[in-house]
Amino acid sequence: MRRVSLRAALGAGAMAVTLIAAPGVGLGSATEAHAATKISHAQATEMFRNAGITWSSSGNCSDRNVSTCTSFDQLNLATAQGAITLKQASGCALNITGGTETGHASGTYSHWNGYKLDFSLSTCLNNYITSHFSSIGGSKWQSASGNVYYRESNHWDVTYYNCGGC
Repeated sequence: MRRVSLRAALGAGAMAVTLIAAPGVGLGSATEAHAATKISHAQATEMFRNAGITWSSSGNCSDRNVSTCTSFDQLNLATAQGAITLKQASGCALNITGGTETGHASGTYSHWNGYKLDFSLSTCLNNYITSHFSSIGGSKWQSASGNVYYRESNHWDVTYYNCGGC
């Protein structure tokens, strides 16, 4: 596991953000696009575990082809890094309840294509998102980096277009 701090690149007054790369996955530069870089379930779980992010599945499984599982197979690296950025910036406990498994809505920026994660609702996360991001209507908030946080009835559905300013 390789960790890289961006404080030096962003200046002395910047909040330190540490990127965590999965084994065998390079971090590249902070401006490099990672949307097409796919990681495995094992790489993602190692990244999440090291960042203190938990995950759960109603089916207690990780098979991408079973809708009751929570899978990270074919997750975009930037999506995993975006979740880690959210964890570090918010200080909230994060639990992922949806990944790349079948059963979510289709589309280019979909769960299946590695752009989305679902997070359990919590007071900490709810307050962080609604107070730090811009409301764009319809129970949606957008971060300064452009990622979209949609509060559904029982979870946050997050679309990561990038790593969240990592």
